[in-house]
Order: sequence, then C-alpha cells, then structure tokens
Amino acid sequence: MADPRGRFLPPDERAAPQQESTAISDRHACDVLVAGSGAGGFSVALTALKRGLDVLMVEKDALFGGTTAYSMGVIWIPGNAHLPPDAREGDKRAARDYLAYQAGNRFDAPRVDAFLEAGPQMLASFESEGFVSFLPAPTWADYRPMEPGGSSGGRSLVPDGYDGSLIGAWFESLRPPVKTMMGFGGMMIGRTDVPHLFNMTRSWRSAAHVTGLVARYGCDRLTHRRGTRLVNGNGLIARMARHAFDRGMALWLSSPVVELIQADGRVTGAIVARQDRIVRVTARCGVVLATGGFPANEDLTRRLFGHRAAGKNHALLPPASNAGDGARLAAAAGGYLSEDVQHPAAWTPVSLVPQPDGAEIPFPHFIDRAKPGVIAVDRRGKRFVNEARSYHEFVPAMIEACRHDAAVEAWIVCDRSAVHRFGLGAVGPPPVRHGPYLASGYLKRAASPKALAAACGVDAEGLAATIDRFNAHAANGVDPDFARGEDAYQRFNGWAAHKPNPCLAPLATPPFYAVRVVPGDLGTFAGIATNATAQVIDRDGRAVEGLYAVGNDALSVMGGTYPGAGITIGPAMTFGFIAANHMAEGQRVGGS
Repeated sequence: MADPRGRFLPPDERAAPQQESTAISDRHACDVLVAGSGAGGFSVALTALKRGLDVLMVEKDALFGGTTAYSMGVIWIPGNAHLPPDAREGDKRAARDYLAYQAGNRFDAPRVDAFLEAGPQMLASFESEGFVSFLPAPTWADYRPMEPGGSSGGRSLVPDGYDGSLIGAWFESLRPPVKTMMGFGGMMIGRTDVPHLFNMTRSWRSAAHVTGLVARYGCDRLTHRRGTRLVNGNGLIARMARHAFDRGMALWLSSPVVELIQADGRVTGAIVARQDRIVRVTARCGVVLATGGFPANEDLTRRLFGHRAAGKNHALLPPASNAGDGARLAAAAGGYLSEDVQHPAAWTPVSLVPQPDGAEIPFPHFIDRAKPGVIAVDRRGKRFVNEARSYHEFVPAMIEACRHDAAVEAWIVCDRSAVHRFGLGAVGPPPVRHGPYLASGYLKRAASPKALAAACGVDAEGLAATIDRFNAHAANGVDPDFARGEDAYQRFNGWAAHKPNPCLAPLATPPFYAVRVVPGDLGTFAGIATNATAQVIDRDGRAVEGLYAVGNDALSVMGGTYPGAGITIGPAMTFGFIAANHMAEGQRVGGS
C-alpha cells in the first residue's frame, strides 16, 4: 500500500514531487529535524506530526530503526493504563521511591518527575492513535523487586506483533534483528514464543504454535528476504514508522548530520550529507539528537569502560553506526557529555557465534542463565554471581572475577537435561541440530565436568568441585552461595513448572555443555546532559535553545542504573514526547 507520493518506497525509488527540491538544491526547510530513527526519534516525530508540525528524520545508516530494532522493544512505564485504575498513582509514587533508592546521589528529581508524569500520558496518547500497541506483562518484575518501591510486575510492557508488509518497500530498509536471535536466519521469535519453543515436543498446543510460525515464515520467504511477522523492537519500529509515513514524515537514509547551524544563540538547523550533496536544513522549531549514544566510539568506550581502559575485551552488540555523533554535535553547540553515572553503559553478557565467512556475531544471554540446571563459572571453575539476576549485574561481576586475568570471559555450563529442555545461548532445544555449533567450537561438549573443563580451558578440579557443591543443594531448591531464585524477577526468568525452585536443578545428566561469554552492552548510559524538557544544557544548566537529545544520546534518567526491563526505550519515547510538545508549544525561530 502506497500513497500517491510514494511514502512507502525506499528513498531512491520515491516519487519526485515531495523531494524534488532537495534533490536539485542544497536547502530544505522543516519544523522539526530528528537525527536518528530509533523509538526515541519516532516518538518525537509522531508527537510533532500530531501537533501539526512538519518533520524530517535523517538517519546516518542505510537502515532505519536504530538500536530499538535490535532490542526486545520493552518499555518501562510506571502508572501505565494497563494497571488497574486505583493502582496507577500509587505505582508512580512507589516507582519514584524505587528510582531514588537505585540512583542514590545521582537521582535527578526534575527529570525523574517529568518522566513519571509524562510516561503514562505518552503511552495513552500513542495507543489511542494506534501509533503503538503494548501487551501487559503482569509477572515481569523489576530487577530489584524486594528493594524499596520495587514492583513484582506491571511496569514493563511488551510490544505487540506487527505485519512488516504494511510498510511496503520500506520493509527492506528496516534494520533486521541480530541474526543469531532469529530462527532459520530470518524468522523472528518473541518472548511469548519462547515457552512454546521449549514445549514444542511436549505439548500439542505448543507444537501447533511453532508449526504456524514456521509455515508463515516459509510463505514470507517466497517474496521477502526474511519473515514479515515482526515482534519485539522490530515490530515496534515498523508500526511507528507506518504511522509517521502516513502523516507525511520524510525519512532520509544514509544521511548523517555533519554539523549544527546556530544563529543568535540558538540552533536553527543542520548541515546534512545526502546523496553526495551537502544539504542545509533549516529547522524552525528545533533539532533533536537521537543517534543512539556512543557504544561504537573507540575513544569514548576506551576512556569510560573500565575493562576497556585496562586493555581488555568487549563485544559490540548495538549498530556500528552508533558512534557518538550526538555527543559531538551537542558539544560543538555548547552542550556536554555527562559521565556522572553509576555505570557508563547497559551491560549484557554475549557469546560470539562463528559464521561460515569467518565472522562472529554476538548473541545476548538474557534468560538462559536463570534456567534450572545452568550455572556460570570463571576460568578457575568457580561461580561468581547469582546467574538469575539481570544481565546488567552479571557483567560487572564477571569483570571483577577476571580482574587479574588477561581477558574477561566466563562459561555458561549445563547438563544434557537442561540443553535439551531450554537450549543454551544461540543453540535452541531439539529439534535444533547441535552438530554445526559443536563443529564451529561455539558449543563445547564432554562426558564429564573435568573433561568439559579441559575443552574450555577451565580449571578441572575447580569446575568439578563447584558442580558437586551446587548439586548438593540445588535438588532441594536452595543456593547457599548466591540465594538464586529468591525473588520474583529471578523466578520469572526461571521455569515456573520446575519445583521447588524454578531457577535451580542439579547438573547431573551427562554429557555436559558450555558456551563462552564475554562483556557486551546494549547501549550507553553516559550521555548528553539535558533538562526536564529534554533540552540540551550547558555546564551551567542553561538550555541550548533549539537543541534536544533523547534516547541513548541523553544522559540516563536512571543515573546509570538498570532497575527494570524497558528502562531505556520507555524514557526514550517519553522524553521524545516531551521534547516534541515543548517545541510545539514554544516559539519558532523568528516567531512570536
């Protein structure tokens, strides 16, 4: 489906009338210029379009969707309308206490209050317009649910699926998920699909669900390079993009912002490199930086990531184009990159999956660590963390365990029962074949813990002793070393049907398996300093007029902590909503 001006066609195929002026000249005018195409950028665009503003979105990469398109697409919105009406205000008050406790002396009350107030408004507005569709996850607890203000569920929401064919030819320009997180190289799998994958050989209902997924995917591949059933962040971006295109937003791909334009102390536009031309874009209401932070910036990550500063390894999971463009542009306009965070990035352990061409693709380990019959050990064969806690907590513990080692690495270890029930890392449960992963060296297998240790380069006596100690208690559902499975979040990531503890089972059935994991990140928390209206500020706290930053470009409103699922995309969309409304309600350049 395409409108007469071809908005659903990729840029090089779009009809001339809408973009003819920029194709033949070096000038373009709009109300709002958005640099970046993740959920934060689209939130700005949709809000501004709804307010009657003209929006141009420019994306440095040849694909749109940013880090959101890679992600699970979950948002964290306390007090949202999916909660019972009488619980919403109390949930917001509790969430404020929770964030204050988590952030400590980095608690930014004005920004937190703005987020908590506008978050439910943004979601209600977007859902009423059909811009987004989210499903409640009542058992998806905060990551520290037992701490003051923590919740056992309801704040994290999961994006509903979407049909990618509805964005027409733009589908080919939507950033696909990480290849290792798709089945058959192109079939998306959502969080609600995972239990069916685990049960497909045990339940007719699950078998039918998985058969339906595969059949849909097979039909899609007759006409597309990957499946059009979109879930997670891919579905979220596609749905938002469809509505933005419907309302007239222009999107330029492969079009980085080179520099900002300032006049009379205000940002009035930007210089954009597009199709071998330099285009001067005037933005009458403002420019919004939403370029995805700096996870691919070598200099900044070596300076701010402690293990990288020590010369140790780190794997890049976000797009390689997220290289700190926003921070550079903001600094040139009077803003600055704030490093006042508990952690400079959102950490996650990743394994590196060998590809036929010799490359390695990262796979993030979000939930397998919490399953019964699985543990994590360092090179001494010792456990070093509660494996069922969040991925963000796992990585610092791994870095500390490897403080005196040449590399930061750990091994996720399980037995035959666990790998056949849940898979391990990028390796799914049967009928997925393990042979290719064993042949590539990604998956290690051995008849005994000591033999597995030898295959992994891990201390054999240490691993054998660790498994013996773990097994002695796991059968009774207890973990005296790390108290695994003792809160709602940990149990959510375990396996509810397993008793007495959904996170604990002995590693007792040979052969034994292992996958190596290393540090990675989902995006950066250090970022451009902003105020409660998402305006970029200078070191004296004064707003840089006409310039805004949202998403991973902006300093984490959580103070560099990771208190729950969706705490990056939720604030990104909320502050995008705030920024666009602030522009719509303010003065245009030269206006009154």
